[in-house]
Formats: sequence, structure tokens, C-alpha cells
Amino acid sequence: MSNPRRPRAFRIPSDQPAPEGVAPEPVAPSQVRIVEEPFEIVDAADGTPVPVAARSRSPWGALLLSSVSGLVAIAVGLSVERLIADLFATAPWLGWVALALLGLASLALLAIVARELSGLWRERKIEHLRQAAIDALATRDHTAAQGVVRDLSAFYADRAALAPGRERLATLGDAILDVDDRIGLAEHELLSPLDGQARNAIATAAKQVSAVTALSPRAIVDVAFVVFAAVRLLRRIAAIYGGRPGFLGFIRLARAALAHLTVTGGMAVGESMLQQVLGLGVAARISAKLGEGVLNGLMTARFGLAALAVCRPLPFTREAPPRLTDVAGELLKAAQPDADASR
Repeated sequence: MSNPRRPRAFRIPSDQPAPEGVAPEPVAPSQVRIVEEPFEIVDAADGTPVPVAARSRSPWGALLLSSVSGLVAIAVGLSVERLIADLFATAPWLGWVALALLGLASLALLAIVARELSGLWRERKIEHLRQAAIDALATRDHTAAQGVVRDLSAFYADRAALAPGRERLATLGDAILDVDDRIGLAEHELLSPLDGQARNAIATAAKQVSAVTALSPRAIVDVAFVVFAAVRLLRRIAAIYGGRPGFLGFIRLARAALAHLTVTGGMAVGESMLQQVLGLGVAARISAKLGEGVLNGLMTARFGLAALAVCRPLPFTREAPPRLTDVAGELLKAAQPDADASR
């Protein structure tokens, strides 16, 4: 039986130029296609952060919001002006009282705007530090790494508890260190104590949500307390890492935390922990409310970890990132004796 495939000869293309007077041989088009994969807001398998693609936003939404806000501001200003004029026409002292109240309201508005701008500036500073550290690690830029450490020390200049760490980092100066080691030292000296506080805050919030859910008689109470605990936890973690978000800053942080939570797996709690929870429900026959409390606590802890990743000024370089079992493992330990007692 003859083989239908006959032997063929292939010529490997050479990078050397062809001799003069000899035409180069045509090269067959390659069958290999190079496709650029889209950027995703996830971490690579080896722990290297993947860059985030820039999002294109339509200007029409911003234009509509600006126009409506301007119309509302003009309407409010005209109404206040007419009110004060009418009060002066009725009784001059009422007009002066209205002017004093308007001055107090304007002062309070300026204070609120200043607080919002300060909170947004601190959030942007944290985001800039994190991105600068990621770029320095990716490009192995020693000068950029020194700038990140210097800016991080200046950012925490008002923290007396971190003063020894800042002094130890200042003694390094221009010492010859690898980029990973320099940023890792800054992470250990300045962020390691804050990581411990954030983990304790997440664990405490998860326990409170679990206990309230297990004891509350109505589902609406569960939902309200879960939302309240998530809002308080996000503000607490932001304050731990130096953020002071106002209303607008809190909205930005909440959106970023929810986006991080969605992209990194949603409410997944891990295969081993999920098996433990299901084992408690099936084998031990625990009550439905206790099971809901454990799951709500786990979801709160998962949200807290997403908030930690968003509010932290540096990526995890040398320090181990907290896992769900580190902040919510006590929930399963607390549920295990109840499950054994119900047998």
C-alpha cells in the first residue's frame, strides 16, 4: 500500500542577505496568527498584575449632568434672591437674618466641597502610588521604586505609629537594593501593621453580620444590616489605609470594590470552604438561619477583601495577601460546635 503523502523538502529562511544578482526566494505566508488578548482586571496566575485597558466614556452623560446641575443651581439662586428681597420688603431685620443664614449655609457648603475634594485627592494619591509601584516592578526601575517609597512615607507622615518604619526606610537612602526588595521593605514597615488592622475589621464585620442574620426574625432586617455593615466596613478600611472619602469618594470606592469583587470571582468562597459549609448543612442538619448567617458573613468578608485590594496603596509584593480563611475561618469554627450539638 503506497503512502499518499510524498516526502517534501523545506528550506529554512535565512536572515543573511541574498547574493548580488540572485533574487530572493519567495517566502510562504505564515499560518501563525498573533492575536492580542484583551486586558482584564485580574491578577495573572504568577501574581503579576495585568494592566487595565482604558475605558472609553461618552461625553453626553457628563454634558447632561453638567447642564442639569447648572439649571438647578440657577433656579435655587434665583429663589433665594427673591426670598431675601421679599423679606427685606416685609421687614429689614428679617432680610438681615436671611443673609446671615445664607452666609452660614455658604460656609457649610464650602466646607463640604473642601472635604469632598480632599477625599478625592487622597484616593487619587493612593491609586497613583499603587500604579507607580506596579509600573516600577514591571520595568525594574530603581529610581521609580525610590520615588514610590519616598511618596508612601510622606503620605503616612501624620501617623505616629508608623514613625519607626519611616525612619528605618529613611536610613536606606540610596542603598543598592532590588526593586522588589525596596518596595517589599516599604510594604513590611508601613503597610504590614495596617494590613493587620484591616483583617481584624473584616473579621469583626463578618462575625457581626453572621450573628445578626442568625438571630433576626425578618429578612428585611438581614438585608438592611448587611448593607449597613458593608458601608461601614468600606469606610473603615479606607480610613485605615489613609483614605478619607466623602460622599463622592465613597461612591467611587464602592464601585471599584464591587467591580473587583465581580471580576475576581463574585461571591465564590472557594471549593474547600464551600464543601465545609455544605457539609455542615447536610450532615449536621443545622438550622436554615444559622446557615444564612454563615453565608452572609462569608460574603461580607469577601467584600471586605475586595475593599482592601482597592484601598491599599501598594500591591502585595512580599507580604502574603489575606485569604478568605484568614478573616472568616472563625465563622466555620463557631458553626461546627452548633452542628455537633444538633446531631
